[in-house]
Amino acid sequence: MRYVLKIAYDGTRFAGWQCQKNAVSVQEELENAIQSALGKRVRVTASGRTDAGVHAAGQVCHFDGDGFTVPPEKMPDCLNRFLPSDIRILEGWSAEKDFDSNRSAKRKTYCYSLYVSPREMPLKERYAVRVDALPPLEILQKKAKLFEGEHDFKAFCASGSSVKTTVRTVYSVRVEEGESFDCRDVKIFVTGNGFLYNMVRTMTGELIDLALGKRTEESLFLAFQTGERNLLGKTMPAKGLTLLQVNYEDNKTE
Repeated sequence: MRYVLKIAYDGTRFAGWQCQKNAVSVQEELENAIQSALGKRVRVTASGRTDAGVHAAGQVCHFDGDGFTVPPEKMPDCLNRFLPSDIRILEGWSAEKDFDSNRSAKRKTYCYSLYVSPREMPLKERYAVRVDALPPLEILQKKAKLFEGEHDFKAFCASGSSVKTTVRTVYSVRVEEGESFDCRDVKIFVTGNGFLYNMVRTMTGELIDLALGKRTEESLFLAFQTGERNLLGKTMPAKGLTLLQVNYEDNKTE
């Protein structure tokens, strides 16, 4: 049987999703929990790797568990007892053998969280990044639209990536704002067919600079054309980024 899990995790103490030799990863903790609960070592595949410090509210992963007697819908309760408190399985179901949580994914949505404050707010610092100032929402929304569509995002990708192509389609970039603890909260939602290493974090840094007038639309378009990283703003910290949702062909997101 192919088990599929929807999981959430606080990425603060993890070196990302993927197993690594000298650091703790989400994948390692999950595979250890499966072995402890079910007595068998399996390989778990996720919809995509999240980087060190990045969070997830709706990561999707799968593994094959032939011979396991635990029903898919009971797998969360079975495994959560063996997982650390910063990882939780939210839902479980079964899929056909040709389902692949990575290759079958059609679109993903990430959220980058910011807050505007002259000083750090301890209750926000774990999941959001402080900035000194941001322009009005309508300016942020207008500049966000510049990233939509099919573009070559090579300039937004960290060096060392081995991907075959850097062309991606961004379906939407949406900016929302609110207020809590006397701070202005700004969330940037990005939905696309796939993302490069550091892509959303670099998009966020560039969006801020565009909205503040530190960069121009012309320099952004030149970055798309040339792939030159130095034409863009800084890459924002990992802690502000959360993988919200993964969509598949049948619109199953969990």
